[in-house]
Amino acid sequence: MVSTTYQVQGMTCGHCVNAVSTEIGAIEGVSDVQVDLATGQVIVTSDQPLSGDAVRAAVDEAGYELVGA
Repeated sequence: MVSTTYQVQGMTCGHCVNAVSTEIGAIEGVSDVQVDLATGQVIVTSDQPLSGDAVRAAVDEAGYELVGA
């Protein structure tokens, strides 16, 4: 298992957390998504390293912005 931390901008509430968690959780191989609303950090656990493009696309789909990656 691989855990990777991402930084997401624009999340302000529980709905935001749910949207980001749902979209990232739908990426093949992802087993867990933990979102810290206060810091904007998203910790993704997967069975293999994820493509930064796949994570960016999922965050974009949720309506937020991936910082870095």
